[in-house]
Amino acid sequence: MTHALKVWPEFFNDLKDGKKTFELRKHDRPFKEGDKLLLQEFDNESQSYTGDELHFYISYLLKDCPKFGLKPGFVILGLKEIE
Repeated sequence: MTHALKVWPEFFNDLKDGKKTFELRKHDRPFKEGDKLLLQEFDNESQSYTGDELHFYISYLLKDCPKFGLKPGFVILGLKEIE
């Protein structure tokens, strides 16, 4: 399954540079390890897509872990770039 997600420029650039290897998201989709992510840069001020995209696999999924500060209803996705 492929999930298309908006990413604000300041976070998109860190993903693009390889500094950021995860996404913190609402768990409002059926995310699973091995799923693909299409991350699309979205300018929140102009409310428009920039046209820049990145492609990742979900390599790890952390959910239902409030004892470590992850609120219910949220998930951390470990990312591996698709080359």
